[in-house]
Amino acid sequence: MTVRHNFERLALLASETERAQAAAAELREQMHFVPLEKADAAVVLGGDGFMLQTLHSMLDSGLLVPTYGMNCGTVGFLMNRFRNGGKLLDRLRKARDFAIAPIRMEAVRQDGSCHVACAINEVSLLRETRQTAKIEIAVDDRVRLKELVCDGVLVATPAGSTAYNLSANGPILPLDSQLLALTPISAFRPRRWRGAILPERSRMRFSIIESHKRPVSAVADQKEIRDIAEVRLEIARQQQLTLLFDAGHALDERIVAEQFAV
Repeated sequence: MTVRHNFERLALLASETERAQAAAAELREQMHFVPLEKADAAVVLGGDGFMLQTLHSMLDSGLLVPTYGMNCGTVGFLMNRFRNGGKLLDRLRKARDFAIAPIRMEAVRQDGSCHVACAINEVSLLRETRQTAKIEIAVDDRVRLKELVCDGVLVATPAGSTAYNLSANGPILPLDSQLLALTPISAFRPRRWRGAILPERSRMRFSIIESHKRPVSAVADQKEIRDIAEVRLEIARQQQLTLLFDAGHALDERIVAEQFAV
């Protein structure tokens, strides 16, 4: 559903690439922008990587303003098409907003230290050495898989289901599905297990078996914690982000289209 927004103060954030910097200079000649802390919304110029970097900065700072991306990178899955600033305000007012709640990860290392990070796309557990990882998986305090022997396992949000999750043969999730994809990476035992689709409200716990002999790292998007003993995951509703998309170029349509790509 399209909601008429009334954004008056915009912040402009651009990646360091030549294309993004040129686009930013063009927009600054046509419009006035304010610092992020004073903005009603943020315009982000770059690719998906820079968008994820920007969203993580917002999570860290607590400045969770609506974000409208324009693609000055390659794939631009999280971005809108770049056009000059003449109709930017009108596009923002007509944009569809999508709420994205990140996954909160608590990773306990072998030394007992606890590290917290959030993931917008996915949390991945990955073996650190040539030996396979052995992982026990519990969902809502009930052990569902006593021992997964694998290269790793990941949990993806709908927004991230077309990224690493899809490469690992995981399912594509509609943006409004309120589901999470639990996907093994090169599972050896149980050989036929292909993963699970879980309600978004699920709480997951991954316990590393023989963690000293078979070390495993946990990666929340781009933040890696090595030599973990246990990982706990749940959706962080209080840190919900808002992405803005042009009508006809919304993220849910892209997720559907991706399933028919050849």
